[in-house]
Amino acid sequence: MTTLLTGLAVLLGLVALGVLAPAPAQARPDGLAATGLHIADGRLVEANGNDFVMRGVNHAHTWYPGRLQSLADIKALGANTVRVVLADGHRWSANSASDVANVVAQCKANRLICVLEVHDTTGYGEDSAAGTLDQAADYWIGLKDVLAGQENYVVINIGNEPWGNTDPAGWTAPTIAAVKKLRDAGFQHTIMVDAPNWGQDWQGVMRANARSVYAADTTGNLIFSIHMYSVFDTAAEITDYLNAFVNAKLPLLIGEFGGPADQWGDPDEDTMMATAQQLNLGYLAWSWSGNTDPILDLATAFDPTRLSSWGQRVFNGVNGIAQTAKEATVYGGGTPADTQAPTTPGTPTASAVTATSATLTWTAATDNIGVTGYDVVRVAGGTESAVAASTTNGVTVTGLSASTAYTFAVYARDAAGNRSARSGTVAVTTSSAPATPCSVRYRVVGEWPGGFQGEIVLGNPGTAAINGWKLAFAFADGQTVTTMWGGTPTQSGAAVTVAPASYTGTIPVGGSVTVGFIGAKGTTNTAPTAFTLNGSACTTT
Repeated sequence: MTTLLTGLAVLLGLVALGVLAPAPAQARPDGLAATGLHIADGRLVEANGNDFVMRGVNHAHTWYPGRLQSLADIKALGANTVRVVLADGHRWSANSASDVANVVAQCKANRLICVLEVHDTTGYGEDSAAGTLDQAADYWIGLKDVLAGQENYVVINIGNEPWGNTDPAGWTAPTIAAVKKLRDAGFQHTIMVDAPNWGQDWQGVMRANARSVYAADTTGNLIFSIHMYSVFDTAAEITDYLNAFVNAKLPLLIGEFGGPADQWGDPDEDTMMATAQQLNLGYLAWSWSGNTDPILDLATAFDPTRLSSWGQRVFNGVNGIAQTAKEATVYGGGTPADTQAPTTPGTPTASAVTATSATLTWTAATDNIGVTGYDVVRVAGGTESAVAASTTNGVTVTGLSASTAYTFAVYARDAAGNRSARSGTVAVTTSSAPATPCSVRYRVVGEWPGGFQGEIVLGNPGTAAINGWKLAFAFADGQTVTTMWGGTPTQSGAAVTVAPASYTGTIPVGGSVTVGFIGAKGTTNTAPTAFTLNGSACTTT
C-alpha cells in the first residue's frame, strides 16, 4: 500500500477500457521444463500442472519484523498465500539474507506460498528518493543463494507499485529490463509485476503493454498484479479489467485491495472477490498488519481472534478466503487425484441478439466432483479465443461489433482444472447499429522534433445522449499514439480506435468530451480527415 495514495482523490474514475488481444497458449518459450510454480495457458500452475489460485493477505514484515507468528495465524484462518513486505534499504532498513531465509522457512513451515516483494519502489518516477526497479533487481540477485531451489514455494514480486503519476508510460521498458536482469542471473521463479500509477493502472498502461512485457520474458513465467482501491470501484469496471486479461490469456491477480470507505471512497471489494473466484484469479488483501486499514481489529495487538469488519469479509465472507482457498499440492493440498474431465456441455443457443451483445445458454455439463464454471470461446476456422466465463449455463457476451458474424462454443471445467471437450458451435450475426450523430474537432496543440500533442473534441449533435462509444480514424503520415488521456487507444498500423475513460463515456445532447494524447511523428504531421463513432461517419469542424 503506497504512502502516496492520499493524492488519489483527484484521479478517481480514470479507468482504462482498452481491449487486449488474445494470446496463444504459452508455457516456456525457452523450451525448458518447468521446475516449480509457472504460467501455463495464462494461468498460474504448480510443477505438477495443477492450477494454483492465490488466496491470502499482505503482511508488512519490514515494519513488524518480530511478528512472524502471524504467518501461522494467517494459515489457521484459511489462507494459502501470504505476500510479505520487504525493503532493499533505499527507503527503509533492508531485510537481510538471513531474515529473508527465515521468512521463507516460516512460510514453508506453515504451508503458505510466499510472495516476496520489495516495497521501496513505490511511486518510482515521482519520488526521487525511491529505489528503482533496476535496484530492486540487484537486491533479488543478492538473495539468489537464499531463493535458489525455492521455485515451488516462492514468487518474486519484483517491486511494489512502481511509477507514480509521472510518465507512467515509462513503466514498460524498466519492467522488461528488470525481468531480463533476473533471468540473465539465472532466476527461474515466477515473477510478479505490479502495475504503474501506484499499482492501480488508472491510465491503462499495464493493460495496453502487458502483451509486450510478457513476450519479453524468455521463460513465460510472469504474472501481472493490479492493486484495486478507488480507481476500479464499480462492478462494471472491476469485471471489465479482470476479464480483459483472462480473455487475452495473460496471467493476473489482485495483489492488493481493501480499505475503509471513508478513506479511499467505496470500492466494491465483494465484487472483486466474487469476480476473482468466478475467473479463477488470485487475490491478496491489504493488510494483515498494515499501516492503514488493517485486517486485525488492532494491528499492534496481533490478535487473530480480533478481526476487523474488513477482516471478517476477507476471510469469512461468501467469497472469502476460508470458502475459496485450496492449499498448494506441494504441501499435500489441492485435488491432485481428480483427473476426470466434465462431460461436454450442450451446443449453445443464442437469444437477445443486439448490435453489441448476444445471450448464450446451453445444457449444463456434469462432473464426478462438480462443475465449477464454463469458458465461452469464439471460433474462427482452426483458432479460438476466450470471450466470457460463467459459473452457470448461460452468459451474455458483450463488446461485439454490429453487423458481424460470430461463432461461439463452450467448455466446462471443474475445481481441479480439468476441462471438457468443446461443445458444438452456434453462429450469431449481430444486428446493425443505429446511426450515431457525431462531430469531431481535431487539432495539434503543439509539435517538436519527432513528436506532437493532439486533441480530439467529440461532440453530440443528436437528440439522445451517447452512452459508450468507439471512435475510429487513421493517420496519414505514420503517426503513432504513445500516451492518451480521456480515452484508451488501440492502434494497428495507421488505424486507431479509441474507447472512452469512465469520465468521458457519456456525451450529453449538445455536449462534448475531450481526448488528448501525445504522439510520435516523422517530418510531416497531416491531420486525419475522417472519423467514425460506433461505425457512423462524423462531421469534422
